[in-house]
Amino acid sequence: MIKNKKPSLLLPLGAAALLVGGGAAAYWVLTRGGLGSGDLPVGAEVIPQDALMTLSVSTEPGQWQQLREFGTPQSQAAFDQNLVQLRDRLLTANGYDYERDIQPWIGKEVSIALLAPPTSSAPSAAPVLPKPVAIVVLPIQNPLQAKQLLDKPRSQTAGKLVDRTYKGFQIKETQGKAENFSVTVFDGKLLVVATDPKAMERAIDTYKGEQGQSALKATPGFTQALGKIQATPSFGRLYLNFPAATAFTVANSGKAATAPNLAQMSQTQGVAATMSLEAEGVRFRGVTWYKPDSQKTYKVENNAKSMLGRLPQNTLLMTSGGNLRQFWQNYTQGATAINLALPPVSPDWLQKALKSTINMDLDKDFLAWMDGEFALAMTGVPDGSPSGLPFNLLFMVQSSDRRATEAALQQLDQTMADKYKFKVEEAKVGDQSVTNWTLTTTGFAVTHGWLNDNVAFIALGSPSVPVVNDILPKPATSLLDSQPFKASVPSEPSPNNGNFFANLDLYKTKQLPLPQLPLGNQNLLDAIRSIGVTAAISDDRSTRYDVSLLLQKAGKPAPLPSPTIPSSMPSPGNNPALELPSVPSPLPSP
Repeated sequence: MIKNKKPSLLLPLGAAALLVGGGAAAYWVLTRGGLGSGDLPVGAEVIPQDALMTLSVSTEPGQWQQLREFGTPQSQAAFDQNLVQLRDRLLTANGYDYERDIQPWIGKEVSIALLAPPTSSAPSAAPVLPKPVAIVVLPIQNPLQAKQLLDKPRSQTAGKLVDRTYKGFQIKETQGKAENFSVTVFDGKLLVVATDPKAMERAIDTYKGEQGQSALKATPGFTQALGKIQATPSFGRLYLNFPAATAFTVANSGKAATAPNLAQMSQTQGVAATMSLEAEGVRFRGVTWYKPDSQKTYKVENNAKSMLGRLPQNTLLMTSGGNLRQFWQNYTQGATAINLALPPVSPDWLQKALKSTINMDLDKDFLAWMDGEFALAMTGVPDGSPSGLPFNLLFMVQSSDRRATEAALQQLDQTMADKYKFKVEEAKVGDQSVTNWTLTTTGFAVTHGWLNDNVAFIALGSPSVPVVNDILPKPATSLLDSQPFKASVPSEPSPNNGNFFANLDLYKTKQLPLPQLPLGNQNLLDAIRSIGVTAAISDDRSTRYDVSLLLQKAGKPAPLPSPTIPSSMPSPGNNPALELPSVPSPLPSP
């Protein structure tokens, strides 16, 4: 029975997997802590270096209690339901009780690593998508009590248990079950569970440094990257082996990847992040880095300084950066290299769309002079405004060539007038000259002009509520003065190269359409008040980002329901010693 609302042994692993698969994956989790490896995650000396992904999460009951308090009543109930299902499947179904059997000896953090499955030469009647195999590492703080767990008698219905030895390690393995497991103890410090016998052998080879098996802790740049995102205490930490994970995904996606694309993917060594719990939500600190011998490097620029002060306080959604041309170049290379699914905006599509609609070239006519700061924003309109668009769109960019900018805008004016029959006319907003495009049948108007000598803008919105009035002259109270912005957007890293901000509370209040998501993801979205991101280029081979999610608070949750024990389950008094909890299935793809 679970008492005092404390979580089960592998509930942290399962729930973290659900978080990653449900949308918090953009922001996976890993940093410092653990036994046996200093500031590295627990098991870093056991997990093979070519693991696709390594996730470590806290087993501290207080942190899980705090996490359960976040969200709406609906998302809180859904999260608790997932916890109960995982608990009953992973522990209760195998006759285990967390407080009695696990808590007395478990450490403060557990790790799970996903490995590519062993290749099989056996013919298959139908193609089956291979599932990663898992290694679970549980640190032992009390060896005697851990031994007592392993020595418990097995029931006759628990399936066959066999013992074998591999390179001096005593391994116990289950047989005759739908999911079989291997388990051994490493020097009395780590209890390791594997979902495949070969994976257990690889863990042992890695620990002994044999057969060319390098450990996670020896990954190039790994320790240095983690040093940039330390958080104490951290709730979760994750490392994604980018080349291995993308190669595995490509191989099983049914899509072909060219040699240049695979070479592009192999340039990046890893993505790592930490997740920590705060009073109003969760905070992620992330880092990505190239391999030491990569041909690609970052241009070290952190020039995002002034655009946020030009955006109005009623901004609902925005993204900004320090160099639009460089940003688009990086995005284009990334979108081409991954080649696994259509990116949000295909670079090729945008090029062709501009050519076919306005007969202008993205690179020559626009990006050539867009090498300064930029911002793209959605702003709200006052309540009770006349009918029209329920929001305004605003784009502003710092130009390095005013003459080229004006030539491009004049060509746009001519095309909109001649081809699309917009009324194009000059106007004044305060002391500033602007150009308006209007078409009575559309219900919106477009305005472009200059905010100062080198910052151009294009605004789209309702003719009755011109967005240009919010930015000309420069607003006395800007987005920087918005309390949701200040509470959401991290101040670090500083200086930075851009931000992202979404005020979902205000967005929902305005009743603007949100994408329709599966129920689980929709519950998660409903629980988020705002999102803030700050990004920076750390050096020529690494980037940093901090992400903050402000969450709703449903309050102190009720105790989890008592475990449900199916009739076929071994009774607690007949506990099988090695009917070990399985890894949550299916696990999210990397």
